[in-house]
Amino acid sequence: MMPPVPEDFFLELVSALVRANADWVPPAGSGALYLRPLLFGSGAGLGVGPSSEYTLVVYAAPVGEYFKSAGGGGAHMRLESDHQRAATRGVGDVKYAGNYAPCFLPQSQARADGFSDIIYLDESGRWIEEAAASNFFCVGQDGVLRSPGLGTILPGVTRDSVLQLARRLVDEGDVGPGSLRGVEAGRVSAQDALGSVEAFVTGTGAGLTPVRRLVCGHREARFECPGPATQRLRDALTGLQLEDQEDALGWLWDPFTDGVDAKPLPEEEQQLERTAA
Repeated sequence: MMPPVPEDFFLELVSALVRANADWVPPAGSGALYLRPLLFGSGAGLGVGPSSEYTLVVYAAPVGEYFKSAGGGGAHMRLESDHQRAATRGVGDVKYAGNYAPCFLPQSQARADGFSDIIYLDESGRWIEEAAASNFFCVGQDGVLRSPGLGTILPGVTRDSVLQLARRLVDEGDVGPGSLRGVEAGRVSAQDALGSVEAFVTGTGAGLTPVRRLVCGHREARFECPGPATQRLRDALTGLQLEDQEDALGWLWDPFTDGVDAKPLPEEEQQLERTAA
């Protein structure tokens, strides 16, 4: 029901925000400037129904590693079967606030038990969906990279980027350590994950974080961390982000040079400064 934000307008808004906060960007390899857009109903009516108007805001904040407890040793994840994040034909595939709040309690309980985060199973308790704030991947003993298909999970940009990079590597006949034999996006069972040789999660905040330990009830799997395929994909992704590799897919956007107007208007700049203050 919310009106879509025009892409050109969104890119200009984000670019202006990055330029105004350029001094807050951490050095490469030590963090990132995290951007969080938020679109919310801001009309005067209080009735149950769509808002008469909407407001778009974008936050910027310097951040470090998302899974701080993982450090360089990888994330420790628990498969969650007692609580479901989303229902079939529900809104689990939409990035909205109501999809995050229900995760807080089971997530905090898992962290109290020494885990980095939880990975949700579907309502049947058999198929993996996603972590509380990231998408899941595993590499089987057959060398195939697998990730749960869309439907009740968020279509993460980092997830899609990794799938595209992996398929590109397979199509190009990539060989050597970390080479893959195939890429599949579809059903991934808990048994598939526990029997894999590598696992990792992806997200805007998480980046590409290897999983060292995966626990499901009394069953447990431990993985090389990072495994060769995980490292190969992480190098491919960060190589593009840091411009160490050619951007053959045209993904990069430079907020200082791209777009119609690379410099904020005076009023826009003053408003951004007031917001930052």
